[in-house]
Order: sequence, then C-alpha cells, then structure tokens
Amino acid sequence: MSNITLELAKEIISGAEEEAKKIGVSMVISIVDEGGNMIATHRMDDAWLASIDIAQNKAWTSVALKMPTSNLAQATVPAAELYGLNTTNNGRLVVFGGGIPLISNGKVIGAVGVSGSTVAHDVQVAEAAVKAFNNKLYV
Repeated sequence: MSNITLELAKEIISGAEEEAKKIGVSMVISIVDEGGNMIATHRMDDAWLASIDIAQNKAWTSVALKMPTSNLAQATVPAAELYGLNTTNNGRLVVFGGGIPLISNGKVIGAVGVSGSTVAHDVQVAEAAVKAFNNKLYV
C-alpha cells in the first residue's frame, strides 16, 4: 500500500471510534497522508472542540517526525535536550501521546492523531486506529 485513501481513512477512524466507545470517551480522530495533508477528521458527538486542532496536530507531528508523539514527552520537559520543541513549526508540534505513524512496507505513509481524554486514552484509541490500518494491510 502506498497511500491513504479516504475509504481507508474511514475504516481506520471506525476502528478508533469503536475503541473510544468501549472506554466511554468522545474523541476527535484525524488521519493525514505522508505529506501531513488532512485526509479526514472525525469528531464524535460531544467531543471537545479543542481536540480538533490537537488531533490534527498530533497526526501532523507524527508524520512530520516519523514517530509516535509519545516519543517526544521525556525529551521536551524543562532542562531536557529538546525543551521548547513544541514552540517550533508555528506551535504545531505536539509532544505528548496520541499521534502514531501509519507504516506500510517500512515507509511512513500517513499518521493518526487522537484527542479527547487523558493521554493514556488518546494513545489507546490511536493504537486501535493503527490496528485497524494494519488489519487492512494484511487482508
């Protein structure tokens, strides 16, 4: 697979939304392509409005740096090597969990960003999105 289509994005979002419903949290789920361009954003009923930008920026950060956003948490605290990283790129970089790259054949072809609850819940729902993506790769 070389790109993220809208149809695939909908399936990824569906897997994430199912997980969000299981834990009883309304989330915003965003999918971007390999260039960080928005494919889809889905706001569940009653999800926080602030989560729209956060989810989109988590997805963008994850694809831009080719890593989960959670990888940045320790390196960006005060006095750490990358402290202040979140102020670069017009403040678009998110340095806590909830953004995960979508990888096919060893190449990042997009990312998911999830926001709407605790970081642990955001990561859990993002991981469900990745699982849905991986299930489509190996069908």
